[in-house]
Amino acid sequence: MKPEQITTNRVFWISVVVATPAHSGVGGPLTYRSELPLAPGQLVRVPLGRREVLGVVWELLPDSGGLAPAQAKAVLGALEGLAPLNPTWRKLVAFTAGYYQRSLGEVALAALPPQLRELSTVQLARRLKRPSADTSTSTSLRELVELSPEQAAALSQLATDPRPALLFGSTGSGKTEVYLRATAQVLAEDPEAQVLVMVPEINLTPQLQARFEERFKHLGRERVVALHSGLTPAQRLKSWLAAHAGVARLVLGTRMAVLASMPNLRLIVVDEEHDPSYKQQEGARYSARDLAVYRARLEGLATSEAASPKSCSVILGSATPSLESWQATLVGRYQRLTMHERIGSADQAAGSLPTVRLVDMNHQPKHCTLAPPLLAAIAQRIARGEQSLIFLNRRGYAPVLACHDCGWKSECPHCSAYRVFHKIDRTLRCHHCGFTERVPRACPSCGNVDIAPVGRGTERLEEHLAELLQGISRPDGSPLVIARIDADTTRLKGALESQLASVHAGEVDVLVGTQMIAKGHDFRHITLVAAVNPDGALFSSDFRAPERLFGLLMQATGRAGRNAEKGAQSEMWVQTFHPEHPLFGALKQHDYPAFAAQELADRETAGMSPFGFSALVRAEARSQDLAQGFLNAAAAAAQAQALPGHDMVTPYPAVPMTIQRVANVERAQMLVESSSRVALQRFLSAWQPVMAATRQQAEFKPLIRWAMDVDPLAI
Repeated sequence: MKPEQITTNRVFWISVVVATPAHSGVGGPLTYRSELPLAPGQLVRVPLGRREVLGVVWELLPDSGGLAPAQAKAVLGALEGLAPLNPTWRKLVAFTAGYYQRSLGEVALAALPPQLRELSTVQLARRLKRPSADTSTSTSLRELVELSPEQAAALSQLATDPRPALLFGSTGSGKTEVYLRATAQVLAEDPEAQVLVMVPEINLTPQLQARFEERFKHLGRERVVALHSGLTPAQRLKSWLAAHAGVARLVLGTRMAVLASMPNLRLIVVDEEHDPSYKQQEGARYSARDLAVYRARLEGLATSEAASPKSCSVILGSATPSLESWQATLVGRYQRLTMHERIGSADQAAGSLPTVRLVDMNHQPKHCTLAPPLLAAIAQRIARGEQSLIFLNRRGYAPVLACHDCGWKSECPHCSAYRVFHKIDRTLRCHHCGFTERVPRACPSCGNVDIAPVGRGTERLEEHLAELLQGISRPDGSPLVIARIDADTTRLKGALESQLASVHAGEVDVLVGTQMIAKGHDFRHITLVAAVNPDGALFSSDFRAPERLFGLLMQATGRAGRNAEKGAQSEMWVQTFHPEHPLFGALKQHDYPAFAAQELADRETAGMSPFGFSALVRAEARSQDLAQGFLNAAAAAAQAQALPGHDMVTPYPAVPMTIQRVANVERAQMLVESSSRVALQRFLSAWQPVMAATRQQAEFKPLIRWAMDVDPLAI
């Protein structure tokens, strides 16, 4: 089309968001012209530089904003047949981008399935075919395992209190059944209602999905879908399209699912809400748990404006809630639903949990990995045909390989960390950058052939257990079976499911693993759980470390005695050099409120979350001086310009990150704190352009990247 023709024909002006990083200089929507009217939320293909990219129409513009029609780029085409992303979804994306200091397009496009960008109109139409109608609109609750009094009370309170609900339930107390019943109620009340159920990790999705699919099989398989990074691009696209079209009534997913387009969302469930996996650690570093609460509020506000208002509820479930959520119940922002009694506990009085036994390692043989009393207890379990779980949160054979003659250690040449020795394939592997080499035959420094592993990982623990339990057999005389489940043994597709099936079938006597097996799994025949080396988190520089340790140990405790047989007493053993630590005292009593009260008191004194607010600004460069210099210069510029909120914000000097160097890149960070969330947000928003300008200074040109992490999990 010639330029003179453009001015005579009708031209529509629209703003479009595209996937550009926050610091690319393209922070907001871009202006395009269109020959056809387009609706906000519609997906379009537009030119960006020399590329053709997918974008989202954000709003309609009254004019070009001073841009000449001949200079404006035109929309190349729209994804016809796909309903626009609704206003509530766009508000959610806008909030996420603003609060977590990312670009609008970066968040919006990351929430869409990548394969959507490659589809033609014909291909899209083929994938949008609707399934047959539901054969039923509700689950017959009269056919359902009866609710316990606590479960019934929780469901009753959910129905009458509109506030976000923290379901504080002991492991094995039947939280999942509450999720199922609440879901059934929502789907029965509204034939178009959708429910989002979130879990922290991919390996927990299949078993929860199986329970929901079984309970809601009357809806049809197309209406219960999964959304997580373990899906193929085609599977993820299919699930997203079903959710966006309202075809999927129930979506189960990990943190990415919180940004899925679900136009009729009426209930959000966040299982294990305390889990750190809900915090995105790359790109837009959002908390899916916090966004779930905000999204439920948005959905409720949107429907309250309609003729028949419909609220959106949110349930946060955990046996060890995050201290932020717990504090929210103390001040009345959230309601608390408590379930202490364990369902199906055959070996103990109703409501009791496994006995916690602390093993004082100061009184055990020096350098022993497993204390003799613990070994004896495991042997007793094997003799009775019961299962044991040994938990060590470190995979590999040993954390480091060392030469005791010259002091050489298996450091990674690209990171400020050691490479872990993996005996099974005789490799030294860095768990940060992935650099892998074969184990040397002799010390690379002095030639000594006597290089040895130092410390223990799950692989070495598995081998050591086989040595210690040699000669012990099952009641039927068959040989002992020890299995290991960690990131190394579950790399192949289907490996985790196969290993878990063996455990459930009773084919495994002793299970060794990392936190992968310490939470979420429903092991019915395990009567003993042991934590081998949990002390490291007690004195960590990270203020959240005790909270994570307590939650992990409580979760591990919950794996024991969930359906014990033959009157077996289930136990949790903890080996520690600090048995008098208050954390272990609360653990022995299964007393989360006592632990939370102490931790909250300490945090309030220190002004830490949830009583204070913080952000980390991270920088990466080829030298530590450059990374720290950039952060300090940007902070100085902010103070010099007296940015909004600066008088209520404290930036601390830049320091190296805990793992200072990864893949030959030096990493530094700066902590920014404030007693006011609003002041911190105002400061960070105003600081963004200052940091971008600092980045353009000649001495900081070599900087690789920088990013903000709002509400960081680890400091």
